[in-house]
Amino acid sequence: MDASVWSRTSPTGDRGAAAVAPPAPPDAAEGGPGLRAARLPPEPRRRAARVLRCYPVSLVLLAPYLLLIIPTAVWNDNPQTGFILRLVGLALLGSVGVETLGLLLGRPTYEWRRGLQQANAQYPRIYQVACLVAVTSILAGLLGAYAGRGTIVAQVTGELPDSQLATLTALFSGWGALAFALLVASHVGGQVSTRRLLGWLAALTLTQVVLAAITAISAPLLGFTFFVAAAGAVCGVFRLRYLLVGVALLLLVWPAMFQYRNGVRQDHGIVVSQEVTAVDRLRLDRQLATVAQFDVPVDLDQPDVRNFIRYGVLPRAIDPDRPPLTTGQDINQYLGGNATSAYTFLVLGNVYFFAGPVGVVVYYASWAAVVVALLRWRGAPGPVRLSLFCFVLADPLLWSSTYPDSAISFVQHSVSALPVFAMLWLTRRRPDPAPGRYADGPPPVTADGRVGPRR
Repeated sequence: MDASVWSRTSPTGDRGAAAVAPPAPPDAAEGGPGLRAARLPPEPRRRAARVLRCYPVSLVLLAPYLLLIIPTAVWNDNPQTGFILRLVGLALLGSVGVETLGLLLGRPTYEWRRGLQQANAQYPRIYQVACLVAVTSILAGLLGAYAGRGTIVAQVTGELPDSQLATLTALFSGWGALAFALLVASHVGGQVSTRRLLGWLAALTLTQVVLAAITAISAPLLGFTFFVAAAGAVCGVFRLRYLLVGVALLLLVWPAMFQYRNGVRQDHGIVVSQEVTAVDRLRLDRQLATVAQFDVPVDLDQPDVRNFIRYGVLPRAIDPDRPPLTTGQDINQYLGGNATSAYTFLVLGNVYFFAGPVGVVVYYASWAAVVVALLRWRGAPGPVRLSLFCFVLADPLLWSSTYPDSAISFVQHSVSALPVFAMLWLTRRRPDPAPGRYADGPPPVTADGRVGPRR
């Protein structure tokens, strides 16, 4: 694998890599199949991309607070604004420190995308696998909602649907993020055009819209949208200005979504407070600031290591009698509510609530170390490491998720993806170079993507 896209010191690449894809032809069509030659974007864009790829966890952590939470806290003169800033600072202390040390493994350059091309081009069936995963994810989500899994009624009653269909579809709950990762891998590997990639992503997002309409719960839709935006930005699929436009459009349609969601809940006989408006629901700064009043850490008998294995590794079909995870309901009861409603302080507040200030630093430092290993260890990531990276963004690092349930979800989704990883491994192109070809390692590649002479 050509490590020159990650390191400033190795122009010839890692000669111990299993396989090296040949350089892209210079006349490869932009957006079409086949490896594309490297093109230098404008300097400001290169700098922004370099910072994003050097500090992905820190910027993903910071984005919702800079775009929404801190501005609303300042605008509404939230008395706990200082507490929110200190909490974000603790998280950044852990993530920035680890990601800065991670630069020793290799500093991403403007050729990071070319490294992804070479890492994923050796999987000739990755697009077909990605399509299979995407279709399975869409069907499982729709059938699961039809069977009552993940609906507002199930949340209020606290009971899981007694249906084999719901149990079966739960096995594929994380395949939306998996489909996104494999589609991006097939795109950067030159097997699918940008237009087709965006078409699949639109289908996955539209499925989340339909699920939000069926279940009357909008949090998964907003979480999936943020995940796609964050992971797409890190992988170079989306430009930052397009993401800002998307955020603005989402804020514009939010009142209509909120009103429709409340209407569906009322149709199911669920009481909806008329005093809470769509704007009030966006006051996430108040949701996070609530945790400032407690002496932390708080013990609510949250899942331990044994529960991580029980819930994360064993599917419910094997362990049907285990109770559902109820962290949100437990917090709501601790606040004086009842078990039919759930409450969280966002993932950052939950970590502070259960683990204290030191726990916040350790939590984000730990996941930053995982991301550094996935993205930089021994070159650019292939489809498996890219999928695990997407699971990290979609579960434990998703700003609106519930800790520690989201960490268990990461284990669940990683285990459920093992058959797909095995399929990719079985269809991987094995290195079979011609005699003498690349015998001394891959040829050096110049900055413009051409093959240079050996010295």
